[in-house]
Amino acid sequence: MATAADTIEFRELPHPAPTSDADRALALANPGFGTQFTDHMVSIEWTEGEGWHNATVGPLQPIPLHPASAVLHYAQEIFEGLKAYRHPDGSTALFRPEENARRFNKSADRLAMPHLPEALFISAIEALLAKDGGWIPEGAGASLYLRPFMFADEVFLGVRPAKRYRFMVIASPAGNYFKSGAPAVSIWVSSEYTRAAPGGTGAAKCGGNYAASLVPQAAAIERGFDQVVFLDAVERKWIEELGGMNLFFVFDDGRVVTPALTGTILPGITRASLIELLRAEGLDVSEGRYSIDQWEADARSGKLVECFACGTAAVVTAVGRVAGHDIDFTVGSGGPGQVTEKVKATLTGIQRGEIADSHGWVRKLG
Repeated sequence: MATAADTIEFRELPHPAPTSDADRALALANPGFGTQFTDHMVSIEWTEGEGWHNATVGPLQPIPLHPASAVLHYAQEIFEGLKAYRHPDGSTALFRPEENARRFNKSADRLAMPHLPEALFISAIEALLAKDGGWIPEGAGASLYLRPFMFADEVFLGVRPAKRYRFMVIASPAGNYFKSGAPAVSIWVSSEYTRAAPGGTGAAKCGGNYAASLVPQAAAIERGFDQVVFLDAVERKWIEELGGMNLFFVFDDGRVVTPALTGTILPGITRASLIELLRAEGLDVSEGRYSIDQWEADARSGKLVECFACGTAAVVTAVGRVAGHDIDFTVGSGGPGQVTEKVKATLTGIQRGEIADSHGWVRKLG
């Protein structure tokens, strides 16, 4: 049954100076990733007792915040990431947005924040796309990256859940996440830092998890590597995930392993989709534990033939070299393997409307 929050109407605020067609075309010619933004944003407020209200879609602009706003002191903040695609028939499409809505609410549970109805989550995205659909770039690997987020903006100093929040959606035209031409990413194994601990916020998509990854990520880049991979916080031996991507391991006997969701790993929507696609190809996919020592041994013996990382931003990316303080090895040929290339082509083909969607994953907006 629909509730008042599900059917809330968005009030449109006029934009005094939208981007010209010429300037937008210039921006879309080389969008990069996360550096340019569309003209509009969505905002919805929540207060204790009133619930969700005051939904608007209006000009992208700075957010006024009191210095004592709860988010600045107690980090009640969560977000999501998904993409809008231009299909060959000219329509706009989303990929599994209902899964983002569900994960958003699971993150809200962990951070003691209110649920946003799934229908309202999707309606907010559609309201923004109705205004800024012309910002979807063309070309291979291009899309419009959507960033829904929620934060506590109650003005108070005290350790308790806030009584006031704001949900917003912004959008950014995006090209390839990693530098063009790189056949595979290189990974540094973090032995000093961990991403998340049992009972923590590892399964929630909140800013604090990413902030904790910045020092080891910077250390990896200083050593010439693209990404950092984290081990578990207890035994410091089991592979968990990269700073923002899940991992898959492909073996010479047709098996595929991905680290299990134990509460310390973000349950990726791309990850879940790839598990289904790989199983549809007849591969034996399991979710379990895989150690750093085994990773090295299997790569050196040739038993492990491919490894790839996945996420909304990077989609599917081969892992070539893996190194740490006392290890350094190459996976397979050091570049994308057959399984990696095939599953990437299938996933992106479905997302972009080039392959029939037999899973019901694509939501067309017209």
